[in-house]
Amino acid sequence: MFRRNLALAAIMSLAAAGVPAIAQPCQPQVAPPHVATAGKLVLSINPTLPPMQFVDERGQLKGLNVDLAEEIAKRLCLAPEHIRIDFQAMIPGLQAGRWDVINTGIFWTEERSRIMYLVNYGSQAVSVLTPRGNPQNIRSVADLAGRSVAVETGTYAERKLRDFNAEFEKSGARPMTIRTFNTGAEGYQALAAGQVDVSASIDITAAEIVQRTGLTWAIKGVGGAPIAFAFRDRTLAQAFAGALTAMAADGSYHRLMDKYGFAKLTEAFAINGPGPR
Repeated sequence: MFRRNLALAAIMSLAAAGVPAIAQPCQPQVAPPHVATAGKLVLSINPTLPPMQFVDERGQLKGLNVDLAEEIAKRLCLAPEHIRIDFQAMIPGLQAGRWDVINTGIFWTEERSRIMYLVNYGSQAVSVLTPRGNPQNIRSVADLAGRSVAVETGTYAERKLRDFNAEFEKSGARPMTIRTFNTGAEGYQALAAGQVDVSASIDITAAEIVQRTGLTWAIKGVGGAPIAFAFRDRTLAQAFAGALTAMAADGSYHRLMDKYGFAKLTEAFAINGPGPR
């Protein structure tokens, strides 16, 4: 009895000191049907865009989007699981319920905002890289007329290139030859091998590729637009927006964006657009 009383006294002492005797489990903030699997958050990612998302020398996923998603999942008490897949398969996979979130820095467009729930978290623009030294003296979008351009298929950068081509054709200029690749990395390899004149991607990735390869950053900051997480479920999208709002309030959002040199969102975090009808 004396030993039992001592043990009880010790537990009460811990409680009085503010130290819990037994840790309380984290309770998931979002449950099925708003996520496919209880306690889990499944995200698609194409890790070919450093420093946003890439695979390090040990085969581990790294980058801004990975860190951001893991922090949000932690705040929602969900275990994150990333599925590596090419970009063109992401929207069909989301609509089919293969994953809960597209986590690849997808650009916001009105069309996409009508087929998915989009929550913006930053902004980016399109850049163009050339071989070292820019031997063709590419300085502006007009200088791309008649050139061959590598770009990742299905991306915002490809959309902007096709918009530029339409303008070239209206003005009587020669259109670009747009060569699409499954990943941005394949496009840069084609440029390095002399298979295309230039390669297009987003600003943050262009800056990283220049440091790694010595290619020349000829054009930057073209056609800036918000980038977003994409969801098939409104409740999950709202939960992400709430987590981002909390991160902005405690400073962790700003520290993370600054770490990667990424342009921050200036407006409130919320679903942008009507979503699926």
